[in-house]
Amino acid sequence: MLAVAAILAFLICFLVCADVIGRVVFNSPVKGTPEMVSFSIVVICFLQAPFAIRSGGMIFVDAVTSRLPPLGQRILEILGYLLGLTFFAIVCWGSIDPSIHAWTSNEFEGEGALRVPVWPARFIIVLGTFLAGFNYLLVVIERIRAPLSEPLRGPGNPDEMVG
Repeated sequence: MLAVAAILAFLICFLVCADVIGRVVFNSPVKGTPEMVSFSIVVICFLQAPFAIRSGGMIFVDAVTSRLPPLGQRILEILGYLLGLTFFAIVCWGSIDPSIHAWTSNEFEGEGALRVPVWPARFIIVLGTFLAGFNYLLVVIERIRAPLSEPLRGPGNPDEMVG
């Protein structure tokens, strides 16, 4: 999923450059660029979220937790992961009906030259949030089972990267 997101981001760069060059040099922008970019940004974010969670790449602020004893740090760390799990589970659950509706109603984004179907992005949101929540669950299980002497996860511990 990370590779697909990276390729999509790479292709979007070329699209935006072509649009700008077309607009400035030829006075003719690439039709549908705003629709394709807005669609792609959502897809890229939700394709990358599970990897970011699993690799410890999510935002990690230890200003308060670093002043606590190891048990307090572990409790707050697990609580944060449980909140992340809850957030992504709620977003996943809330995205299922709009995804099905977009599929059954043949919903499109954009007018005129390019109309982009909405259902792929909506289903990617469902998949991405499900996998993000599942990764939070795996991290919670790992952190509960880990010895208390292990340091907190986060960007400061690159040796804990999984993948």
